[in-house]
Amino acid sequence: MGGMDPELEAFIPLFPRADLTDPVADRAKLAALARSVPPPDTSRLTVEDRTVPGGPARPDVPVRVYRPLSGARGAIVWLHGGGFVMGDLDTEHPWAARVAEAAEAVVVSVGYRRAPEDPFPAALDDCYAALAWTARHAAGLGVDPERIAVGGHSAGGGLAAALALRARDERGPRICFQLLNQPELDDRQQTWSARNFTDTPWMTRDKVAVTWRHYLGGTPATPYAAPARATDLSGLPPAYVATAEFCPNRDEGIAYAVGMLQAGVPVELHQWAGTFHGSQAILSADVSRRQIAELAAVLRRALTA
Repeated sequence: MGGMDPELEAFIPLFPRADLTDPVADRAKLAALARSVPPPDTSRLTVEDRTVPGGPARPDVPVRVYRPLSGARGAIVWLHGGGFVMGDLDTEHPWAARVAEAAEAVVVSVGYRRAPEDPFPAALDDCYAALAWTARHAAGLGVDPERIAVGGHSAGGGLAAALALRARDERGPRICFQLLNQPELDDRQQTWSARNFTDTPWMTRDKVAVTWRHYLGGTPATPYAAPARATDLSGLPPAYVATAEFCPNRDEGIAYAVGMLQAGVPVELHQWAGTFHGSQAILSADVSRRQIAELAAVLRRALTA
């Protein structure tokens, strides 16, 4: 593919094909891929599995809490990717641990319910419960309740954006920052990248369409499901938005960043040339190391400023 970073291109055949028509099988493929990534060094962290109350008539929510032994001033509620269908606390473990250590932050990684078994708003409700729990337990976590961020990759980035909208509208827990990495925000798939990137590595137009069918479950999309549909982006927390060049979701991420900017929200936007959706998992590539270092630096700055 013209313009693809050559260090990334060599690894494309190793990414498993997952069209999400068989969610159980595709979850197993993602779990195998996650296990193939070198395990993170957690010797400078405490890692604890907890359960968060889900609220009336809702199941409790599993979370995994990562705390730097050196202490942290702030926390991030971290939401895994996987198209609303795949991913869990274990597949996200390498990334959550790296974020906690590199950003010197408490990370509350959320094992939210997944579609199609549990369509919208199940995942968002679980993430909101985790955010509320983090805010209530800030002192016990050793962090400032005014320094709680939300963030995630892909579908997790979309959920983080939705959390920020919902917390604003419901006057819920204060969010100081949103970190949206290659976020999945728009079910309409009408942007240039969504229409033209039909066979890009790991994430294709058809695969994106399936994720939205599973997640929406036949119900009309609202801004809490697809934040790109929001017409009022004012009053949201400052944001960092990162996009991958060869990704169907690229332009919706850029448009959302611009929309927040025009609504008066401080935004940092980085479009990573030569990358594809999820390519930062290829840790040997220079561009991946730069991406991960920047995510950590941005979050550390947001939580300590």
